[in-house]
Amino acid sequence: MNSYIILLIIVLYFGILVGVAWLTGRGNTSNEAFFLGNRQSPWYIVSIGMIGTSLSGVTFVSVPGMVRGIDMTYMQTVLGFFVGYVLIAHVLLPLYYKLQLTSIYTYLEKRIGRNSYKTGASFFLLSKIIGAAARLYLVVLILQHYVFDTWNIPFWVTVVLSIFLVWLYTFRSGVKTIIWTDTLQALCLVAMLLVIIWQVKEKLGVDTAGMVQVLTESPHFRLFEFSDWHSTQHFVKQFFSGIFITIVMTGLDQDMMQKNLSCRNLREAQKNMYTYGFAFTPVNFLFLSLGVLLLVVAEREHIALPALSDDILPMFCTSGILGGSILIFFTIGIIAAAFSSADSALTALTTSFCVDILGIDKADAKQAKRTRLWVHFFISVLFALIILIIKEVNNRSVIDAIYMIASYTYGPLLGLFLFGLFTRKHPKDKYVPYICIASPAICFCVSHLAEHHAGYVFGYEMLMLNGAITFAGLWLLSINHKIHITS
Repeated sequence: MNSYIILLIIVLYFGILVGVAWLTGRGNTSNEAFFLGNRQSPWYIVSIGMIGTSLSGVTFVSVPGMVRGIDMTYMQTVLGFFVGYVLIAHVLLPLYYKLQLTSIYTYLEKRIGRNSYKTGASFFLLSKIIGAAARLYLVVLILQHYVFDTWNIPFWVTVVLSIFLVWLYTFRSGVKTIIWTDTLQALCLVAMLLVIIWQVKEKLGVDTAGMVQVLTESPHFRLFEFSDWHSTQHFVKQFFSGIFITIVMTGLDQDMMQKNLSCRNLREAQKNMYTYGFAFTPVNFLFLSLGVLLLVVAEREHIALPALSDDILPMFCTSGILGGSILIFFTIGIIAAAFSSADSALTALTTSFCVDILGIDKADAKQAKRTRLWVHFFISVLFALIILIIKEVNNRSVIDAIYMIASYTYGPLLGLFLFGLFTRKHPKDKYVPYICIASPAICFCVSHLAEHHAGYVFGYEMLMLNGAITFAGLWLLSINHKIHITS
């Protein structure tokens, strides 16, 4: 019976999304609408939608589960996120608006050279498609387990169907559509989170004040780690990692910046970034609090928890422990979280490949639109293939895997942009790709040696090391040169 309920929810939910896409896409199918929404997006709509894009299905499932292993210390990273958003608003957004960019990686061509530009865009494409596929994989896996396995439908069919649904409401108008669909999905996500927390409160048999007391008295309500420097949860590592993760995964990410660049002007884009940054912190706190409360319920009710932390919330919501109706709210929440991330990633990847790799912004409008439609289709196919590969090799928490991938693939981007913004030197452009490939390789070796010989395990601070090595390589291969692009 549960599988039929979930299937009905999926059909109704995507019917609404397709309806929104049809309304927003009428007469707005040009590349300008697809890439930047004609630069007319209301900043407050963009801000709400970006919450859903950032959280994704991974946050909805993995963040409550990670409490079992690291308590609430993830909040240290979240606090770093906020500082990162402020830096983006004051450093990167003014630069992007000054240059009137469609793809943010065009800056690298203007500042350093064509090889640097192509290298930066390629690292984004690699990192984004793996990360976005990993996020969507988690949700597809849950749908497969609780719905499609009942009817013996193969996993690959579920994957293809999911990707097709995302393609269906994004292929016409891209950003013009997803700023509205992501806003709807973000509101659904937060509403479902609050409903689930309320149901947990009812299960505990306490009022709101009692729930807060239960939360704060739990041994898992540990926000900070200051004592163990070797721990990957040490405050300094987590906080500064949060700052740099935000800079690279938001400020240097075409997906997130594309929405900001669709705002009417810089001032509205900055208001969007401030609002989004303020809202992101309490929402993550609620997810972590939910994780603590679920562990309390499990302890009181003597409920055996699954081995994989990512399975804790799905288990509670699909087993009837929190009541039968919670399945509906969980399904809406996880679909909203997952597809608000996937749709914008698909749009950003299409934009970056079309502009940065193919250069269609210089082509005839009709031919450019035709090329964009084909690229959008082929990236959708690639999405599906990567999800199938991830299913075969995944053996760790998805959110942790995504951030580790980002540490290696976004590190060179961080080094490139920092070098461009804060030095007056000009590196030898033809050597830049080699530096950007060597840096992650060096980081991998350093991580292995540090763990083997010193017992030090790198966490997300690997991102900072990676960026620093890239920066140093660019510095060593630079010549003094007068430049015209400034921050």
